Amino acid sequence: MGGNFARHLLDWFSHHGRHDLPWQREITPYRVWVSEIMLQQTQVATVIPYFEHFITSFPDIETLAVADLDTVLLHWSGLGYYARARNLHRAAQIVRNEHGGHFPEDIKQVQALPGIGRSTAGAILSLALNQHHAILDGNCKRVLSRYYALEGWPGKSAVLSALWDHAERLTPHQRSADFNQAMMDLGATVCTHSRPGCNRCPLAVACRARIEGRQTDFPGRKPKKTLPVRETVMLLLQDSEGRILLQRRPPTGIWGGLLSLPELPAGSNVTEAGREQWGLQVEEAAHWPSLRHTFSHFHLHITPVHAHLVSTHAVRDNSWLWHHPQDTAPGGLPAPVAKLLGRLPEFAL
Repeated sequence: MGGNFARHLLDWFSHHGRHDLPWQREITPYRVWVSEIMLQQTQVATVIPYFEHFITSFPDIETLAVADLDTVLLHWSGLGYYARARNLHRAAQIVRNEHGGHFPEDIKQVQALPGIGRSTAGAILSLALNQHHAILDGNCKRVLSRYYALEGWPGKSAVLSALWDHAERLTPHQRSADFNQAMMDLGATVCTHSRPGCNRCPLAVACRARIEGRQTDFPGRKPKKTLPVRETVMLLLQDSEGRILLQRRPPTGIWGGLLSLPELPAGSNVTEAGREQWGLQVEEAAHWPSLRHTFSHFHLHITPVHAHLVSTHAVRDNSWLWHHPQDTAPGGLPAPVAKLLGRLPEFAL
């Protein structure tokens, strides 16, 4: 069955696959690596402009390694999952320092780099160097789960192990790069999450999910979990020159390394807190409509408060900076912060 699977898939790929994505031009391990990291949790259409801008600014490993993290995060701003950018930057420095600036070609060395797991390592080495490695991204999991009618959520170790066994067995030694790209393309364009195009699928004849009419049952659903809600007050503290006070977040954790707005616990008195915590004298404050931002493991309920300041002299910590909303931010901004800054003209005091 494995030979027929690969043969049918590769024939389909030759005629219907994606062959002109930006990272498929002038293929190098670096370009494929950047694309694979961006494509984690993000669709191709969203990634393309980010990739092109990123590669223009950081055309090689050395350029990325010596770049300031703020600049890297600024190029990632809006793409989300910012740990990917931090890991990419750190990994580039490791490649420069420990591998002479040459991206490693051994899969164990590649997996040792920050932010690169088994599937991503296999994708980079197969797509860039045509090495024989299986991959198992979300698209591949969906295709294989349906083809074999494999019950259970892929996040479970037993299900994941079975999927890897299938992927390893099916991936041919010849044309590994084409096969892996074909698997990703089939999942992204035909064997989609909803309304799969089975009439266009080269594997439909032997696909058990299609035969049983159970396409939407696979892959198995992740057990539902109610996300907790956290609350915060975000402060848009504006001085007499119209500048907003931003604070750099710690290098790790939520929005690590990004520029954000000062925060207070829900229900805080902004005037008192501004004076007691930061030595800022608040002249007047206005509550804006709240907004919600959802992370993978919780909802964040944000109450924005816009305040004009009388005194700003106490802000001396180098993790703080004044930013004029009309200027380009000197670093990456979390999506809700960028949204709030964009509302300033609408809610001017």
